[in-house]
Amino acid sequence: MITLLHNPRCSKSRQALALLEERGVAVQVRRYLDDPLDGAELRALMARVTAEPRELVRTGEAEWKALEADRDDSEQVIEAIVAHPKILQRPIADDGQRAIIGRPPEDILALLD
Repeated sequence: MITLLHNPRCSKSRQALALLEERGVAVQVRRYLDDPLDGAELRALMARVTAEPRELVRTGEAEWKALEADRDDSEQVIEAIVAHPKILQRPIADDGQRAIIGRPPEDILALLD
């Protein structure tokens, strides 16, 4: 089972979901804007993600810019995402062992290897 941290308004997120569904993968969709991750979930995600913690942040979002937080400080990243779930990079596919940011969406297919 793969959990997809998903925003249906995001084209990359929709593409990632379609890629998984086309391959018959069991997908649990988590709309993280409606059901935000808490600090413990983000820490666990960071331990599994195949990217640096700073890559979890959408730095172009006004909420991130207003915080003036340090992208290289994992705790500041976690606090920022908990306070503003909109700044979480998307999509993220997570199989419980590894998590991959789907930028580009095809990157998530590595979880199927």
